[in-house]
Amino acid sequence: MSEHDYDIIAVGGGLGGSALAKVMAEHGHRVLVLEREREFKDRVRGEWIAPWGVAEAKELGVLDLLLHECAVTVDGWDSYLGESHLGHRDFPSSTPQALPSVTFSHPEMQESLLRAASAAGAEVRRGATMRTIGPGARPVVTFESDGRTIAASARIVVGADGRTSLMRTAARFEVRRDPTHLFLGGVMLEGLPIPSPFTSRLVLNPEKGLGAFLVPVGRDRCRAYLVLRADTHERLQGSGEVTTFIELSVAAGARPEWYAGARVIGPLASFDGADNWVDHPYRDGVALIGDAAAASDPTHGQGLSLALRDVRVLRDQLLSHSDWDTAGHAYAVEHDRYYSAMHRAEGWFATVFFAGGAEAEARRARALPLIGADLSRVPDFQFSGPEVPLDDSVRRRFYGEE
Repeated sequence: MSEHDYDIIAVGGGLGGSALAKVMAEHGHRVLVLEREREFKDRVRGEWIAPWGVAEAKELGVLDLLLHECAVTVDGWDSYLGESHLGHRDFPSSTPQALPSVTFSHPEMQESLLRAASAAGAEVRRGATMRTIGPGARPVVTFESDGRTIAASARIVVGADGRTSLMRTAARFEVRRDPTHLFLGGVMLEGLPIPSPFTSRLVLNPEKGLGAFLVPVGRDRCRAYLVLRADTHERLQGSGEVTTFIELSVAAGARPEWYAGARVIGPLASFDGADNWVDHPYRDGVALIGDAAAASDPTHGQGLSLALRDVRVLRDQLLSHSDWDTAGHAYAVEHDRYYSAMHRAEGWFATVFFAGGAEAEARRARALPLIGADLSRVPDFQFSGPEVPLDDSVRRRFYGEE
């Protein structure tokens, strides 16, 4: 194998790319990671891994690393419908995985996993920009690094470069997209009164088209999120909108004291909540994982868990087949199965809690009192994963139509 020939080239050094690099390097494969950023800075990105995603991290052998380096466990979840407290949930005792959720600062996670990938034997290039991809039996990636243009080949190239993936575009995958229906905004705060043991809080207010989340990420920090219905609210961007962000969170039903003493330590940004995805995210030696394969509505917090599932499934297929083209197609089939289940359930959730119009109001008038009395009516896909029952009988019970 020559200097620029590899088994795997991962474009993107986030959770998916670095975790895949680490686990495949540990199995003796020659791995190259191309990461555009030399220094990771705080941006509004996913920082919560659901219990089902924590199980994937454990299976991949990266959970203990994350907990040692940067992550904290969040055992509990408090749900509110407006100002009404629907109840507290303990994840280790109430999910099939018997595990907590996990949160972290995204930049700290990236640094930790890239160091681990390098320590496992992967070659990590920071400040490297992918320019072209030549798919085929042995795909070739052209990239710029330290003022040089380099061409490298691999048995498989993995696009792990996020929801605006350059790899996806360069390899000419067709992207499908839902209509815009929600905006999700977020900002990092410190100094808030955070429950101990760590507990996340979710407030939904369908009547006002609002939702608010608070997710502890350790070291006296909390990521605050705000969900806005796109047809009734504008996106919030920039530090000048933080006061409005908190006011709308309180209008949703969040307690004002939750934000008492809040100090802003990161940018405020909002994002379109529409899913975008690729059907069958593998062809001609190129696989897509994480948001590059399927960027789910961030309102549901499933992005990191889906990325870890993608890594685990792709790893298992690559280690099970000598023909990696067969492995890539097997990964894509399995990816489509679990992502489509999550996508379907996300649609149900948005329909019940955020859809507008007379029909939606009538549905909520029927469904919400039943949900308030019995939270088991809400499909548990967000916490327990895509293997929970998600057939039409589950939808009818959620909608109050049974």
